[in-house]
Amino acid sequence: MNQHKQSLSKRVAGMEESATIRMAQLARNLKAAGKDVISLSLGEPDFDTPDHIKDAAKKALDQGFTKYTAVPGIIELREAISEKFERENDLHYSPEQIVVSNGAKQSIANLALALLDKGDEALILAPYWVSYYPIVQLTGATPVILYAGVEQDYKVTPNQLEKALNERTKLVIFSSPCNPTGSVYHKSELEALAQVLDKHEHVYIVSDEIYEYINFSPAHQSIGALEAVRDRTITINGFSKGYSMTGWRLGYMGAPSEIAEACTKLQGQFTSGPNSFSQQAAVFALQSSQEARLAMKESFLSRRNLVLDLMKAIPEIKTNNPEGAFYVFPDVSAYFGRKTPSGKLIENADELSEYLLEDGLVASVSGTAFGAPSCLRFSYAAGEKDLIVAFSRLKGAFSRLS
Repeated sequence: MNQHKQSLSKRVAGMEESATIRMAQLARNLKAAGKDVISLSLGEPDFDTPDHIKDAAKKALDQGFTKYTAVPGIIELREAISEKFERENDLHYSPEQIVVSNGAKQSIANLALALLDKGDEALILAPYWVSYYPIVQLTGATPVILYAGVEQDYKVTPNQLEKALNERTKLVIFSSPCNPTGSVYHKSELEALAQVLDKHEHVYIVSDEIYEYINFSPAHQSIGALEAVRDRTITINGFSKGYSMTGWRLGYMGAPSEIAEACTKLQGQFTSGPNSFSQQAAVFALQSSQEARLAMKESFLSRRNLVLDLMKAIPEIKTNNPEGAFYVFPDVSAYFGRKTPSGKLIENADELSEYLLEDGLVASVSGTAFGAPSCLRFSYAAGEKDLIVAFSRLKGAFSRLS
């Protein structure tokens, strides 16, 4: 067995398991053992996919739309995405500049493999979504973390960005609304970052906007709509969060033509085109009533307000006011160095997260996985009754640390 392990590539042997998936599995294990666990670890809406979208997929199946599609996606979907970008984001990507993939995660992986080589650097604005770092590492390039704490609303400043850019920088990667923090970069903030990037013409910008439709700020702003960086921005989006279509595995990118072509080439070797009848349903999702999507957003806003209120009962944690996504990301470092009722010392967020699962039966994710080792991520993509019970348990578990 050890010989087999030693034969694994260095590439995969050095790769960390996804922390969100790991914590979800630990929670499932406890549930299987009969424990009443409430999981606030996975980034998945608890709503079902709206019926009219499911009906569109059924119709596509009944019509025999079950064969291979074009590698970058069916033309009807790429046209619908191009129109959506133009209409909602002031982004001008033609259908030929759209690549539809098996989830936004594949879109990001395609992009990193298409652009990065050993010796390149990718600036990752932190806290960051867990997979950015290992995806960059997989290419042989160097991930460079640019961190902003809770006192900055978890948002990197233009001065920080300016100091980090150099001739080896190839990509800047960030999400807005952000997973894990829920922070949203407003237009003025993006303009200030774009002004810095305008002076570094060799740098591409990757804007992950998968949570665009779960945005409580006055307006969503895409950095690719700003003239200074319009021609160097790759915009990532998808259907999983806003339409609650996680299992449908549909993400997409809009990119400069040469990058879209390169990503299509890669995808053609790895997976070919995404699921055929899911694509037909996605066309319908974009072009039909948005009432169900908007109702889900309002529900998430209500839950956010509830959770922020419930967290006031837990002393010594610090959080921002998340303007999007469905997470709270408190700084819990005040509890490091304390002991559990059994006498175990809590030294970091990983140990605190495991303690809260074991003692409070609430699953969270350590901020270490997001480049923020002082924090924990709690998802509020759960029913309000579960959230009330969960944060009552968390209050008790935190109070038992001494």
